[in-house]
Amino acid sequence: MLEPLPVIAPRLRATPGFARNLPPLVALSWLAAGWSDFRTNPVQSLAYGLAVFALSMAVMWGLIAIGLPSLILPALSGFLVVGPLLAIGLYEKSRCLQAGQPVTLANMIMTHPRSGGQLVFAGLLLCLLVMLWLRAADLLYALFYGLLPFPGYDQILGQLLTTPRGWALIGVGTAVGGLFAAFAMAISVFSIPMLLERRVDALTALCTSFALTTQNLRAVLPWGAIVVAGFALSAVTGLLGLIVIFPLLGHGTWHAWVSMRPAVRGAES
Repeated sequence: MLEPLPVIAPRLRATPGFARNLPPLVALSWLAAGWSDFRTNPVQSLAYGLAVFALSMAVMWGLIAIGLPSLILPALSGFLVVGPLLAIGLYEKSRCLQAGQPVTLANMIMTHPRSGGQLVFAGLLLCLLVMLWLRAADLLYALFYGLLPFPGYDQILGQLLTTPRGWALIGVGTAVGGLFAAFAMAISVFSIPMLLERRVDALTALCTSFALTTQNLRAVLPWGAIVVAGFALSAVTGLLGLIVIFPLLGHGTWHAWVSMRPAVRGAES
């Protein structure tokens, strides 16, 4: 009978557990906490939202200027992917408010995450995911409409809404885009706040976020629905709604992370 191998190194100490199986209504508490942070020095959050609105408009006009208006809608959908990264200054404001520390707009813009350059690495991975989605959207359009030039939204909207081919493109595009958005949210919704607060590597943060999402689907799915509804409302208002909605959701996402993580000890904070 074979003898068991000797233990070479002692077993690692178990880390405090993250939250599991949070109830669905906790998403509303995240939104309420986000609203409370928004109302505290609202000018800071509004200025941050205005900057995000200006950046979004610049991207849209840039796509038009380089002759790629067909990518405007996919790019707006890709906003859901990089949104958590853009909200890092809002996380910093919520973190400071929770810790009883002073916060200024300059601090929000010039945030110094505990993870350092790992946040940049995570951002590059999210941007790569956006590029993959844009390429997939381009290929889907070519699959249904061939290599014809994009006719413009005044004509393409009629084709999309009144023809079977348009309906098929909307259905397939929504399904593919939903998969991209769901995966992106799973790996980013908690990873970016984690990288801000703790000294961890990007892959650990992304994987932890995915694990927290899968273990708390009853809470994360309603929060995802709130985020999508907020983004849809922003789109209906010509993105002007981002000025208020984006900061509100950013603050709420920080409180979502706080409810997920174990207590932060002195060595980790």
